[in-house]
Amino acid sequence: MQETIKQEGLIYIEPGIKFDDLADNFELFDDWEDRYRYIIDLGRKLPPFPESAMTDTFKVRGCMSQVWMVPGHKPEKKDCFVFAADSDAHIVKGLIYILATLYSGKTATEIASIKAEDAFARLGLDQHLSPSRRNGFVSMVERIHAVADTA
Repeated sequence: MQETIKQEGLIYIEPGIKFDDLADNFELFDDWEDRYRYIIDLGRKLPPFPESAMTDTFKVRGCMSQVWMVPGHKPEKKDCFVFAADSDAHIVKGLIYILATLYSGKTATEIASIKAEDAFARLGLDQHLSPSRRNGFVSMVERIHAVADTA
């Protein structure tokens, strides 16, 4: 079950699945078309993102699609990072959800040790994302690491 945290009018993403379980789910699909559908389905699980947060302040640069990411922390555990995010592209919404399985609820120290490229390779996404999507993915990861470093 997906858990969300409401803070300052935003609903921060906290997936109800761990990355290892997500990776196991990917192995159930025989072809990439099914995996892409699964990624899009994951993106549909993102909580609503308010238009008021779709500003240049929260825009992730380097993405071909429009992507907005608002960082935050768990109210009851201030050292744990969470974020709200959205995109105008269905596949990117799914990638956001996958990033949440890696980073949401982690401390800055834990985030610094996560190698998102390795995680995406484990899912096979390193070979199946277009170069522009890959650049956007790297931009989102860099944004998460930058924000976590300042927390």
